[in-house]
Amino acid sequence: MIKISSLKGVCIGAAAILAALSTPASAITLLYDQNVSPDVIFGTGNANGAFTVDRNAGIELGLRAKIPFVGTTNSNGDGTYSYSLAEANPRWNFDWTVNTDYDDTTGQKISDFTYLLGIDFDPGAGTDFLTFDPITTIFADHSIGDNSTINGGGTEATTPAEYQALIDANNVLQQSWRHAFFPFHPSLSYDPTISGTYDIFLTAFDGQGQTVGYTEIQVIIGQIPEPAPFALMGLSLILMGLYRRKKSK
Repeated sequence: MIKISSLKGVCIGAAAILAALSTPASAITLLYDQNVSPDVIFGTGNANGAFTVDRNAGIELGLRAKIPFVGTTNSNGDGTYSYSLAEANPRWNFDWTVNTDYDDTTGQKISDFTYLLGIDFDPGAGTDFLTFDPITTIFADHSIGDNSTINGGGTEATTPAEYQALIDANNVLQQSWRHAFFPFHPSLSYDPTISGTYDIFLTAFDGQGQTVGYTEIQVIIGQIPEPAPFALMGLSLILMGLYRRKKSK
């Protein structure tokens, strides 16, 4: 369930992404089929694992796709997740996680950074992103904790003031959202009857606007002829030449 009291600064498309990612991290290494730290803290009965993760300077960002209630991740071991139409629909989830001090070395808190989440609505080879900061510009029912929080033990704020206090004091924030629950895109919506590929990315920025963490996944629904791995951000990243990622399996 999504509870968002306000959504400010929503931006769509390549131009906004180009501007937001103009200063990338010096090196980004995506790790596949990983556990996130300290565990999955949202909801109950959600197992860890199968996350596509970036860890850099004490910050851990994770993304994965999942069929809700069943828990199927269907990771291909390369940051892509594949489902048949029957498995995926009418709705599938993407889980995203932030830990700003995963190795207990920095003392960094959630609110020390800003973030950008991109959700693709184009089922074709191209991308059409809804992008926004899902943490510092909204009040939502994110699960929040620290490195001692146990599985399913996250705290969800009930007021904006409580939410601000939680992100000021903690380093772990997680959420599970359904792609079909996002009505904010001006021109596209999710069609559960067709095959497609959907790209999702999550970025963290420091106070100077420098990229300090970045992860991405691609969700493949149905039978897609010769899907190109990681069409994510397509033209945007090609034009910028931002990342020369080392991908380890």
